[in-house]
Amino acid sequence: MAITIKDVAKLANVAPSTVSRVIANSPRISENTKKRVREAMEELGYHPNFIARSLASQSTKVIGIVLPHSSGVFFQNPFFAEVIHGLSEGAREKHYALQMTTGKTEDELYQGVMQMVQGGRVDGIILLYSRIDDKILSYLKDRNFPFVVIGKPFESVEQITHVDNDNYLAAKEATEYMINLGHKKIGFIGGSPSLTVTIDRLNGYKEALKNSKIKLNENYIIHEEFHREGGQDAVMALLRRSIPPTALIVTDDLMALGVVNSLTEMQIDIPNEVSIISFNNALFAEMSRPPLTSIDIHIVELGYQAARSLIQLLENENEPVKRIIIPHHLVVRHSCASPSILISSDIE
Repeated sequence: MAITIKDVAKLANVAPSTVSRVIANSPRISENTKKRVREAMEELGYHPNFIARSLASQSTKVIGIVLPHSSGVFFQNPFFAEVIHGLSEGAREKHYALQMTTGKTEDELYQGVMQMVQGGRVDGIILLYSRIDDKILSYLKDRNFPFVVIGKPFESVEQITHVDNDNYLAAKEATEYMINLGHKKIGFIGGSPSLTVTIDRLNGYKEALKNSKIKLNENYIIHEEFHREGGQDAVMALLRRSIPPTALIVTDDLMALGVVNSLTEMQIDIPNEVSIISFNNALFAEMSRPPLTSIDIHIVELGYQAARSLIQLLENENEPVKRIIIPHHLVVRHSCASPSILISSDIE
């Protein structure tokens, strides 16, 4: 015979409605009552039927996760594994599941999102990227469908809840760190210029150079995909410059790993000939040889806060628009040093 909410209520000496509120983790129920009800559920072996509850409330209890349209980048880059870890933690607290979609092209991704929304498969959506002229974001906004962005929306910033780092400041601080070491020839390896994270970090890099009265060299700026091959291609292009940079701001650890691989193969010493600062502080930043100095953007927290913000929006349609900025900090390791006299010569 199946155990019911009434059985749990009887054992815990509460009303069946109280058991339902405990299952929903309602803030109206005291922690002592929650503890007593959960102990009764465990003793009886009761497991809530979330499918039935979803049908009754016309809620799927599922959050849609939209990955960038290049699936290869997703499977290679640990950023996405870490951010999904944070999303899972935030969703689990409120008994939500995650459903992911991606595609090889932007059109495939757009179709996947339409199927999620129009098929009633998800209650809300989290975009794991932010880019210029994104028709998916426009589609969600036009339909007034609940969504949150990880990253800063390119437009309508005040109308869209988003979770981000201060990428402008982070890149400015990374560049200033190189300048304080004595570098003047500083390269920038960024992702696609259509991504707002790339735009913000590039602007921070430029501002640091400007404040230190270092002339901007457009030939030192390279854009590639966020994967190892992108880093390899970028550093090879920079090394072909008549006077290559002595320091590199690389906006992703996986790209930086490609940079390290190429420099090591060419027997170029890191950090004595070329210094490197990367972003994300993924596990292999510490495992790299040499270990990479990296900006820790607290990826798991980005995901956690995004899930939490979307669920708050789903539970309260009057929830105000939020801009949540996750702090960052520089983790200093062994990939940066002052430039040598020969390499840092100002002779053009």
